[in-house]
Amino acid sequence: ASFTVSLHKAHNTTVTIKLRPGLPSSCRIRLKNGIWSELKIKPGDNVTFAFTCSTPEKYFVMEIQKNIDCVSGPCPFGDVHLYPPGLPRLNRTYIWDVEASTKAGLELKFSTSWLRQIEPGETCPDSISYSINSCIDKATVNIGTFCRNGSVSRVKLLGGVVMSLQLPWHSLLTTSGFNIANRASIKRLCIIESILKGESSVTLMSPNYPLGFPEDELMTWQFVIPPNMRASVFFHNYSLSNCERKEERVEYYIPGSPSNPEVFKLSDSQPANIAGSFNMSLQGCDQDAQNPGVLRLLFQVVVQHPQIDENVTHLVDLSKEKNMTVTIHLEGWPSHIPLMSEPICLICKDPHTCDRVLTLTSGAVYRISFLCKDLSRLRITAEKGIGCMDIRWCQGKIYSLSVPKAITRLPIRLHKFIWKLLATDLINTEIISPSLKLKQHVPDQRCNTSYSYSIVSATPETELNVGVFCPGGSIEKIQMRNNITISLKTFGKGFINESIPQDLKMSFVPHIKDECIFTVSPNPKAKVYLQTPNWPYGLPPYVSISWLIVVPSRQTARLGFSKDRVGIACETGRAYVNIKEEAQGAEEVVRREDELLPQPRNMHHNFWVNVSNCKPVDKTQLTLQFWVTFADKQIDLGIILAVVAGAGVLTAIGLTVFCVKKKKKKTQNPMVGVYNADVNTQMPGKKGLFGKGRQNNESHVYAVIDDAVVYGHLLKESNGSVTPEVDVYRPFDGPIGSLPPSPPPLSFRKDIKRSSNAEEEPLPLTDTDQDTYTFAHQKSGQLEDNGDANKTDKGDTSVPLLENKERDGLVE
Repeated sequence: ASFTVSLHKAHNTTVTIKLRPGLPSSCRIRLKNGIWSELKIKPGDNVTFAFTCSTPEKYFVMEIQKNIDCVSGPCPFGDVHLYPPGLPRLNRTYIWDVEASTKAGLELKFSTSWLRQIEPGETCPDSISYSINSCIDKATVNIGTFCRNGSVSRVKLLGGVVMSLQLPWHSLLTTSGFNIANRASIKRLCIIESILKGESSVTLMSPNYPLGFPEDELMTWQFVIPPNMRASVFFHNYSLSNCERKEERVEYYIPGSPSNPEVFKLSDSQPANIAGSFNMSLQGCDQDAQNPGVLRLLFQVVVQHPQIDENVTHLVDLSKEKNMTVTIHLEGWPSHIPLMSEPICLICKDPHTCDRVLTLTSGAVYRISFLCKDLSRLRITAEKGIGCMDIRWCQGKIYSLSVPKAITRLPIRLHKFIWKLLATDLINTEIISPSLKLKQHVPDQRCNTSYSYSIVSATPETELNVGVFCPGGSIEKIQMRNNITISLKTFGKGFINESIPQDLKMSFVPHIKDECIFTVSPNPKAKVYLQTPNWPYGLPPYVSISWLIVVPSRQTARLGFSKDRVGIACETGRAYVNIKEEAQGAEEVVRREDELLPQPRNMHHNFWVNVSNCKPVDKTQLTLQFWVTFADKQIDLGIILAVVAGAGVLTAIGLTVFCVKKKKKKTQNPMVGVYNADVNTQMPGKKGLFGKGRQNNESHVYAVIDDAVVYGHLLKESNGSVTPEVDVYRPFDGPIGSLPPSPPPLSFRKDIKRSSNAEEEPLPLTDTDQDTYTFAHQKSGQLEDNGDANKTDKGDTSVPLLENKERDGLVE
């Protein structure tokens, strides 16, 4: 098919048809005078041509440019037509180059479809786009690229303008969609008008975006908002230039505002919840010639209905908090940035200061409100720092790790609360959960609560993930070195109800030798699983972890490991697993990384489990899990029978002694204790048992004899009767030791009997326990005259001394 294009000279229009860049010349243009790869039709020409292929739209593009002079003569204002008619169906670009004075203004008014600005490189869904450039002197400024079906209704420019319309080859569009009008000077680069209807949003950019806004220029956006709607402004991307004079700023003119214009920095939170139409202007500055920088701005205006509870404020009292921030944000922040088309949710700290993200700091009281239809899309993330640089000021002080009520009372779900515990190298952290206790989240023991704690111990070089824990377990206390981060994360709406009795606390304690120490006090009916930190990646090299397992007095614990061996190979050092009960003489079980771990074993007292790592060879990591169960202690029937039989024998002996003593008391005079220095009572076979003082004399032995015989030579005759002399002191002239004798306690004697073992050497006695006392009945004729006995008892001698001792023994 052939085409005939006839251009009137008065229209000042040029048509150019040329090959697409980078394509082979498989198709040509056939004219009367030959075949060409390019055709240019000038004003006044009448040209007939054809293509050598059936699909010329694949190879050729067409450009139609119309020059309009508004300086030397009147401008052809009004609707702009697509001229000339009868052009071939190729991808084409219409260009209207309007030359005008900088003292005048031009207005481009678009039809009812209006325009939507797009970022550079973005394409329009129907491939139809408009590009507007302003010409000031010899400089060209790209006002922006637009698609159809938007909110931009008018663009006013200072001086000349270059307007272009790109149409695809299959487009049936027959009108340009805009007209040109003459206006007075606008005294700024441009004015863009945007009309927003109903709930909607518009995204706009500064001229030349993402390149720099012209130096010391001013431009304005006019937003027409229905009177019953609210508008909010959000800056999504901006940068500032280096100013020598003036300051880059944004100015708002809001009808009814007492402080028009309201001036904001680009870094400020921009106005929100604006009722009705308003203007926004961007002002540049005089830039540094050596390093001008770039001023650019991409922003969004969101229009929505007034919220039912927009006047409902929520009190957030952080006045008594320290080192804490509270951030209210959309779900998924900050990794997920909501699309501009998504329904907006705003958080306001005053009626006109709203944003998608609001951060509150400690030490102040806030009254916030929400402009959001669905508050379930919002979340709270809070962070609090607790530090200790001097243990003298921190030791003994207990800090609560509970979520403040100022947060839990908000109608927003808490996403995460982070405590950062900072201390010097010689100060460690102790976390306590005395009533709820903590349960470690492991494959065989999963947390099913609505929140959990993630605990991380960190230094500038390494990071140790201690584990994930939730309430309702057996861990009472965790002691850790280094700086600690505790993150409370919620998983459901039940957090507020479950967290009412929060009891997690922390304190700073002196240095500990292990990286981490757990104190575990399990429920006797539960099976407790515990595992090494940094699961499943393994303990860092040379790290030592300990667990103290508390065993109830009437319970027996059973300890078992989840695998037979530690399962690593050491490059440097050795890895050990140590198990030891807190009992005198308890055996310590030690296993290296190349040995089998102990089989399940019973533990009768509190016990320790320690895991110490070496430097493993590559691709092997130390991960260990063990379990603890409890059962009631079983008492052997044989022991019970032996105890009963022993009690019977002792009862019989006691009765016999009692009867003998009663009989003897009736038949003889009272007996007294006489000191005997010549009887050797040292126990054979116990060498060294009485190793200090009085080793070679027997002055510490008493013989029980008849007092009438003992004191016969000391008594005086009085009327033919014998009267004992009382209350007379006689000095003791015999040998004595360094300490006065004292009887060994009954408990000590029991211990000696219980611990007698041929393989063990008995422990030496204390100084006060080295003198024993033996009582024996004195037979007639055995008493020797000894000066050591010249000592008279001041007490009542009517009762024998042995009976006094027996009574004391019964009391004991």
